[in-house]
Amino acid sequence: MDTLNTYVAYKRDTRHLLYWMIHASNSIVKSLAGSTEDGDGPSMTLNTSGKTTVSDVVSMSKLIAKHIDPIPPLIYRLFLSIIEARTTCYTVFQQTVTKDPDPEVEKSNKSHKYFIDALTEAFKALGGETWELNQKSRPEKPQDEETIEEVIFSNRFSSLSLDEQEEDENETEGNVELGQQTPPILRTQGPRKQPRPGKGKKNKNAKKSKKQKPAKVQESDLDSVPLESYRIIEDGFSTMTDYLMAVYAIWKEWAELRLRLQNTWHEVAYEGLNSAVAGELSNLAVAMIKRTESAIFCEFPGHDSYETVMQTIARGDVDEERAKFRLNLYEIDDDTTHPVIQTVTSGNLGEVQATVKQLIYGTSKDSQPKMIFDTIVDLKEQLMVHTYRSLLDFVTDYQKTRSGKPTKSLMAEIRHWDPNFDLQRATAEQRLRWRRSYTINWLYDLVNLYSSIAVQQNKTAGANHAYENVDWSASGELYKFRRLFGLNEFAGVVTSLAMQKPGTDIRKRILPHLVFQLQCIVDSMTVARGWYISSFRGHVLKLPAKGFRPTRDIDLFRDNEEERPGHGFLHAIPALKEQFEIDTALHQPNRHEFRLEMLKNLRRSFVTYLGESRFIEEDGDWKLSPSRFSDTDPNGLWEYSPFLCGVGLMEALEYAHVIGMYVWDQVHEAMLLVHLHNMLVKKGYISEPINVFRNLEIFFPTEFFPGGKTPSSNFHKTLLKSLQRGRHRVITDEPSLKIAFYGYVGMNEALNPEKNQYFKTKPLPLVLREADWNLERIPEKDIDIASHLCCLRLNYTKRSVDPTTGKRRLEDTDLVRRLRVRAHGSTDEDMIRLSQSMWESLCRPLNQPRLRGNAACGRYIEALMSDLHKRTGTVMASDKGPGGTALVGRDLLIVMKWDTFSAVCGNVPVLGFNYISALENFMKIFTRIEDELKRLRNPLYVKAYETQDPLNAEKRVGLTTLAMLEQDDECLRVMADILQKTGPCCGEYIYWRDVENIPEAQQKSHKQEVRLVKEVGPDRCVVM
Repeated sequence: MDTLNTYVAYKRDTRHLLYWMIHASNSIVKSLAGSTEDGDGPSMTLNTSGKTTVSDVVSMSKLIAKHIDPIPPLIYRLFLSIIEARTTCYTVFQQTVTKDPDPEVEKSNKSHKYFIDALTEAFKALGGETWELNQKSRPEKPQDEETIEEVIFSNRFSSLSLDEQEEDENETEGNVELGQQTPPILRTQGPRKQPRPGKGKKNKNAKKSKKQKPAKVQESDLDSVPLESYRIIEDGFSTMTDYLMAVYAIWKEWAELRLRLQNTWHEVAYEGLNSAVAGELSNLAVAMIKRTESAIFCEFPGHDSYETVMQTIARGDVDEERAKFRLNLYEIDDDTTHPVIQTVTSGNLGEVQATVKQLIYGTSKDSQPKMIFDTIVDLKEQLMVHTYRSLLDFVTDYQKTRSGKPTKSLMAEIRHWDPNFDLQRATAEQRLRWRRSYTINWLYDLVNLYSSIAVQQNKTAGANHAYENVDWSASGELYKFRRLFGLNEFAGVVTSLAMQKPGTDIRKRILPHLVFQLQCIVDSMTVARGWYISSFRGHVLKLPAKGFRPTRDIDLFRDNEEERPGHGFLHAIPALKEQFEIDTALHQPNRHEFRLEMLKNLRRSFVTYLGESRFIEEDGDWKLSPSRFSDTDPNGLWEYSPFLCGVGLMEALEYAHVIGMYVWDQVHEAMLLVHLHNMLVKKGYISEPINVFRNLEIFFPTEFFPGGKTPSSNFHKTLLKSLQRGRHRVITDEPSLKIAFYGYVGMNEALNPEKNQYFKTKPLPLVLREADWNLERIPEKDIDIASHLCCLRLNYTKRSVDPTTGKRRLEDTDLVRRLRVRAHGSTDEDMIRLSQSMWESLCRPLNQPRLRGNAACGRYIEALMSDLHKRTGTVMASDKGPGGTALVGRDLLIVMKWDTFSAVCGNVPVLGFNYISALENFMKIFTRIEDELKRLRNPLYVKAYETQDPLNAEKRVGLTTLAMLEQDDECLRVMADILQKTGPCCGEYIYWRDVENIPEAQQKSHKQEVRLVKEVGPDRCVVM
């Protein structure tokens, strides 16, 4: 379900195709062993390695075509995706060789051509041309397609022999997997529609005898070969060809994600989108690039650095004339546009148009594309070269003294940076210098902050840290000392590079994802200042976002000045402390001591390290070096970085949530009041449900009431059942909680809600962090069934056909079972249609059809990056699940945007809810109830608080249980009256000034993107 880089998809499709073909061929060879009827047995041998040549692929295709029918449609699609990927690569490479000869690329092209021709021959041998014709007249629906598991790994033909054809041909009834074709059957006749004379079924069956049974040929070697080892052995240039395809694929991915994130940060600055949402999307995008690196560069050890990738794309020096590209925008016949990039020196318009036609239409269209826009591409900008050089120069300069201060030569260049510099009036060169100065100054502040512990320990505590040997990672030897929120991993990597000995060459240690992350950090600032990077228009400029401060949302979350009592996190803790003291007086001493200390330490972390970059010891003896932004704002590290504020706020919200859930799990007032409120409403003591309690039932549908069912009777039994679930975590037996006690990095893990007794549900951002922002790793039990992610996962759930009704039904997974419970009688067919409808509406374009093609970059770029489903109506053969859904990176960001938005500031803001402030008020409500019942000398109060009843161990639990059991009218009226007078609106506990429902927010975002397209140009969909 995860997104796949196009190179990774190409390699995966190749492995899947080979896996199927080799196993099919081996099955035929074993079945024909000892038989001479076709003459095929002796000509083929068993493949026991998973490796084969292109010519052997052709031979296998011919063999399979004679003996297996039908060929699964997925096999044809695998062939097409591989052929088209290589064809696209060859077409663009060929153009480059023609106009800008390069011997190595020319040799690679010959390898491409041979590969393409051979695979095309193999495709035709399997009957691919006939299948294509049938597809045009009767295209398959997504639900009719088979999955990889059904076709590739089911090994349907493995147990078939030549005897079984006749009986198997009739065994196609019953409950089959959705879209399952007639199982492949080994046969003896020749290719389809060309039966061999004299080889009728009776003769074939008659010729079979026990002595002609397939020989037992050992295939154990192949059985132990992992899927990753299946590959086609090409000539000596295949590695270079693969590497070229890989680097352009990763370039395409980072450029596409960068454009999407620019839009997102624009929405933060200009439209008020919560920066935590943008921070989460940024984390996702960086994780995608990292996974792509891991998947691709394991095949090319030593060639994974950013500099190697950049030089490969630019074919050497990015400053040279031959590294330039021209970008053309073409109009195609359905009123959409198609961007194409080619080298500046590429030939005449006729050749260009022929290439464009091939890339967009293939050979099926007679239309001639019309060029409507032409410009030179800023390759350095698109390759993030400026940002890379700023990072490299910073590291080189920092290493020289490791003092935290720039050298004189660099100081002269970056001093006096002005955040209010007029970018609209500046020249392009002035803007680049301004951005470079900001980047280096910001990196100095980041590394000085992150390294401060080791530096100060060396200065004041007699430590002897050798900076070049310190493990600066977030989980390294200094992990106990928090320095900031949100960017610990990034800061650790950059600090490790900067703290090497002077002159250390670190270029090979700078990976693409590090440059990409820094570029996104810089973009978040420049976009807020009105500077947007467009592939078509270069520097697009507008007025800076009026009144925008990157720390805007952090300030609301913290509310350090208590401008909105009850909303901010910081002041909720002292208020809760008072209520803890009252509760302690009713029970045993030190009842809340440990959890209160945890809250106080987390509060201290938020005061010191969230939104501020100070690090001062309690005795005040030392502090950080002055900020590089001291002339304008000493807190420039945060105040000038929307990205840091966004990712920092998201991590802080997660911490606030898990500690809030931990405290709620230990302190019962929230549980008691929700149950009490439900009873008072059902019994008529409260006429209208109180907003906050009703919303809590929505936030946590199964936490308060077992099974999510609110009772209408036997209220006390339901309460006791809820309270008796599981056992409390034992604090003294969990060393991890001692770590969390001090606010160390890793609190999310230490306070994992799964360890709670009641409140176990985890919001999506917390689940994503645990899964390292990889959707594939998210267990179904952690997916909210009301989320877009649920719809997406549902689209990847296997389906089958009910033999009685003919309706589709879903595999019985945890997610499907929960959906069926919530769906209240809806069928699986209804759920499938709904999930597909939601997905289509989510990914629908703004006001024009989806572009049918991505950018086909001149020279090598876009070789494999053409996203075939955009221009042919299909997807990469195995990129989609049973629901026909395929993901590219920007699609995933769209899905996660609205699910994250909902959790932070949308319909169900479980991360935007101040649990500490709410608990403080809930405890106040109980205090008022107790005071009034005590004044009235209510018998239930007396029994719960003034006798030796066992219920007295938890007095408020006892009072609530007695009220439900005894149904004392006076007691219930007092409770209802106080709840209605003091039960606040849910909005009083939300950190933000307002929350939005998803449809309204989506419409607002839609309008913003329409405006942005008009301002910037159509390259919101351009991939370079």
